[in-house]
Amino acid sequence: MASEIIFPQSEEPKTVENFLKKRFPIGYVRKLFRKKGVRLNGARAGPKEAARPGDRIQLFIPFEKRAPSTHEKTPPRGFEILFEDDDLIVINKRAGIAVHEGKGILKSHSLLGMLEATYRPRGLIPRLVHRIDKDTSGLLVAAKNESIADELEKRFEEGQIEKEYLALVVGHPHPKEGRIDIPLPGRDEKPVSALTSYKVEKEFSETALVRVRIATGRMHQIRLHFAKLGHPVVMDDEHGDFGFNKRFRKAHHLKRQFLHACDIAFEHHGKKRKWLAPLTEDLLQTLDSLESQKPS
Repeated sequence: MASEIIFPQSEEPKTVENFLKKRFPIGYVRKLFRKKGVRLNGARAGPKEAARPGDRIQLFIPFEKRAPSTHEKTPPRGFEILFEDDDLIVINKRAGIAVHEGKGILKSHSLLGMLEATYRPRGLIPRLVHRIDKDTSGLLVAAKNESIADELEKRFEEGQIEKEYLALVVGHPHPKEGRIDIPLPGRDEKPVSALTSYKVEKEFSETALVRVRIATGRMHQIRLHFAKLGHPVVMDDEHGDFGFNKRFRKAHHLKRQFLHACDIAFEHHGKKRKWLAPLTEDLLQTLDSLESQKPS
């Protein structure tokens, strides 16, 4: 029995081969054409046939996922889906999962790889419209089609989407509520504007828990801004206070930067929507440890 995919209205016309390569492993796509197992609107199709929105693509060779060998380490699913509809997915990512593949990170171990593996059988390849660091936990948004992805990326760039983070920083920022407006390196390393707002939520003996909102989305923006302010994020192994981090890890057993994307809000289908991600267990345990060391 053939499986059928309808070419989405949101995608630009492309060859049948390129359409299928976005959704299935290249080996399976080659097998389909080699065995003449593809039909376009009921007629046999070659790889270079043009496919357009609304076209019906039938596959007459079943797609079978290869079972992992007993020697192969299967990566754990590194995210939780908080919301999903026909257009987008709101994800709660755990710390330690990189968004993209990269040096030393296989695609299958990245968030994008995990999303592709989850949604490819449905004929979808979700596209992340922003990113957070590997060791930052919390909220991310992915679009299910190109038009929604382009729209959301534009809204992120224009500051129309509200993002809040919780961070533990070294020392006590003064004033307790303020803005950090320090240019940061852009894609070509030239300085670009970057704006971070913060409010101290709680102070401990050597650290402070701050709620952070960013109006721009520069790489490592929160970490760089607080480091430049003299209050680096606790356990930041790139921009942080390494001596302090070593002592903090020994005292409180935290193994990654204390930074969590806790809140995201924007208008969706004419209605203001807001999603929350509670602090992860390791960050909650760190706060409990800090509380226990406060003088009574």
